[in-house]
Amino acid sequence: MGDNELGAFLRSRREAVAPADVGLPGGSRRRTPGLRRAELATLAGISVEYLTRLEQGRDRRPSAEILAALADALNLSADERVHLHRLVKVVTGGVCQGGGPPARTVRPTVRALLDRLEPAPALVVDRLSELLAFTAGYDRLAGPAGLLEARPPNLTRFVFTDARARAVFPDWERIADERAAELRAAAALGDPHATALAEELAVTAGLRFSGRFEASAALPGRTGVERWTHPLAGELLLAYESLELPDTDEQRLIVYLPADDATSAALDLLTRPGPLTTLAG
Repeated sequence: MGDNELGAFLRSRREAVAPADVGLPGGSRRRTPGLRRAELATLAGISVEYLTRLEQGRDRRPSAEILAALADALNLSADERVHLHRLVKVVTGGVCQGGGPPARTVRPTVRALLDRLEPAPALVVDRLSELLAFTAGYDRLAGPAGLLEARPPNLTRFVFTDARARAVFPDWERIADERAAELRAAAALGDPHATALAEELAVTAGLRFSGRFEASAALPGRTGVERWTHPLAGELLLAYESLELPDTDEQRLIVYLPADDATSAALDLLTRPGPLTTLAG
């Protein structure tokens, strides 16, 4: 990870915007993915020179008005706008994740919420992707796949260092991109524990992690669909929602739901109380 997280984030978002989405012609002769700098500068009402300085890290203190104009021009989500603001605050000394490790406790009301969500697979993770609490339904989904064997279980470590991860996640490349992006987002805000985990994975997982980490300046999605190959239930198509919990330690609640009828039937059998047996035909 470089020392110009603000510039890297702006550039990644600019390259992700299709010209047609902002009323500009596309065409096959474009050499730059997404928007050109001149196009974004025009949309945001700033000079190309100033945008270049921001992306290259030669100016790291844009005003709130400039940030708002860029966020509007890039059509940033609410999460991305918050992240953009925090990146500037890190540079100006206004925010830092601090030196303390993420809390490993979950509020009693959150645990009560997990109880209410049974038998749906649901879990609470911290900003390092460590599992803090989960439903029995998630235990039956993730346990046989090996995700819960480490102490503490960590989603990012599993994806990059456990040989079973590629079998569990047929779309491993996309899942790996998202896990690397999640960790970089925490490290970019000055979290020393996220940085330490990234350094660990750069050694233990090598280029398959470090290449993604260096390239992943954007935020991962908070909702989507994952394909799992479960050792007992077979192929599963799971939609997920990821919700920020209202506390200062950036814990998230993730809930999985069946995305098709076959997965719904398989989850009903998999999460039913009783001994686990092979369900796949």
